[in-house]
Amino acid sequence: MTDQARRQGRDESDEERADRMWGDVIQEVRVAQTGVQILFGFLLTVVFQQKYADLSDTDHTIYVVTVVLGAAATGALIGPVSLHRLVSGRKVKPQAVRLASGLTQIGLFLLLATMTSALVLILRVATDGSPVTWVVAGVVVWYLVCWYGLPLWSRRRHTAP
Repeated sequence: MTDQARRQGRDESDEERADRMWGDVIQEVRVAQTGVQILFGFLLTVVFQQKYADLSDTDHTIYVVTVVLGAAATGALIGPVSLHRLVSGRKVKPQAVRLASGLTQIGLFLLLATMTSALVLILRVATDGSPVTWVVAGVVVWYLVCWYGLPLWSRRRHTAP
């Protein structure tokens, strides 16, 4: 068997792999950043609407929690950009990729929490409150399937031993 036949995957150096993985992380972050920034921007306008004064204390609390979660998600998803800018040219790209990946995972979890909290608030205001728990639970399950279940299933199914 030749060396070429024995090789699996890509033939790349550690630096090339880090470069490729960095590009992947940044592309992923771009998608998530757009969503979280639009959601966060919308959340910031809610407090200035007339109906905000009519919300119950519970809904005010849910709103504040949602805004804080959105701010935290924004910070985590913008973090890889700052990380790259501060360590660029320092020959630490593999470590930066791991840190950026971790920040992205945290940001996605915080985005999930932000979207869940926002959905709770919106549905509490828009309905009489009875279906909120079940609707939100169903949407959260859908997020978990799309964001974690299917990717983990695919990784397990298609990763060679």
